[in-house]
Amino acid sequence: MELQYLAIILTAWARPPRFVMKKFLVGGAVRDRLLGRPVTEHDWVVVGETPESMFAQGFRAVGKDFPVFLHPETHEEYALARTERKTAPGYRGFTIHAAPDVTLEEDLLRRDLTINAMAMDEEGRLIDPCNGAADLAARTLRHASPAFSEDPVRILRIARFAARYAHLGFTVATETRALMRQMVASGEVDALVAERVWVELARALSETTPEAFFEVLRECGALARLFPEIERLFGVPQPAQYHPEIDTGVHTLMVLHQAARLSADPKVRFAALTHDLGKGLTPKEQWPSHRGHERSGLAALETLCERLRAPKEFRKLAAKVMLYHGNCHRAFELRPATLVDFLHALDAMRPNSHLQSFLLACEADARGRTGHEDIVYAQADYVRSAHQAALSVDIRPLTEKGLLGPQFGQELRLLRIQAVSACKAEFMAAKFGHAAE
Repeated sequence: MELQYLAIILTAWARPPRFVMKKFLVGGAVRDRLLGRPVTEHDWVVVGETPESMFAQGFRAVGKDFPVFLHPETHEEYALARTERKTAPGYRGFTIHAAPDVTLEEDLLRRDLTINAMAMDEEGRLIDPCNGAADLAARTLRHASPAFSEDPVRILRIARFAARYAHLGFTVATETRALMRQMVASGEVDALVAERVWVELARALSETTPEAFFEVLRECGALARLFPEIERLFGVPQPAQYHPEIDTGVHTLMVLHQAARLSADPKVRFAALTHDLGKGLTPKEQWPSHRGHERSGLAALETLCERLRAPKEFRKLAAKVMLYHGNCHRAFELRPATLVDFLHALDAMRPNSHLQSFLLACEADARGRTGHEDIVYAQADYVRSAHQAALSVDIRPLTEKGLLGPQFGQELRLLRIQAVSACKAEFMAAKFGHAAE
């Protein structure tokens, strides 16, 4: 019996030490749980550990700028509790301190907003040093501490949170708006690099109310510094008979709102946002007319996309919407030949064309006007029908004649014009009770 007890003791000594990790659920998972929203990611803060102890427990390091690890089984992120000290301008000018003596409260206080500075222990108890739960209840976006002003990315983040939660009634706290204006005036926002601005913009475009992102940036002065092409649209008038809202900037955000209603695709929303950039370049003596704004805006779009390093697919759709949204609005007035050429200009005859995305952005433009928010945009249905008619043309008679090259293209165009002409007569009779003129 004594030998059995001795064996048990020796076996216990031979086992590696068992770690008891002190971990806390933090950030968005806590916030969304309290809001009753789905929690898709779980981020954890670990107190009292070192990188060596994390490695010993099987965690894998993934953080470049500060100690973040992946759990060996769940692959969720575990970060060592840390503090930050501002050492240089911009969002990269920080020294990170992560050590076993950093407390959970110290880690939470360095976060951007009070609603993101909450934690839960493993028993579900809330740790809330910044009163984030109260701000959640009051639907308030408030900075967690004066350290908010040290990182210009936080201006973009708070604008993005406004885009996410504005439909729930969230607004930015008065003192936080004032702090953001001070940050812009001090030049902090000018240190943001293009890639980070684009990341936050792309995320904001995917939120429920993306227009709120631009409203918040404009209110603190950051829109003029980061998106001057959008800022200069405000105060530019349009003809009241077509645009009861008059102001081009107001119209632009209304269009973006409608695009969010119609499509979850950020490319469609970006195209809606930028479709009228040319109106910001119209000489004042020509206001409220903006003749030729579709083509004059291309340079501004290219400047914006180059500065932000926008992906190619965003640029291509935005340019097509900018150039041809007027044609889409006038689709019923276009001759069949013009409509066929219009479809070719959109590359709609190619496989996997983005015609549907184009039409959604155009519909958002038509609806982004006061009193027109729920109109039926029949032009999109007509263009789709014409597109299908053009694609359905049988090319076998052309190949049987041995036609090649330009001659083949010319004959195919004529056949497509005939098909679109028949489609128009049928569509107009079915939709409006009369044949096309």
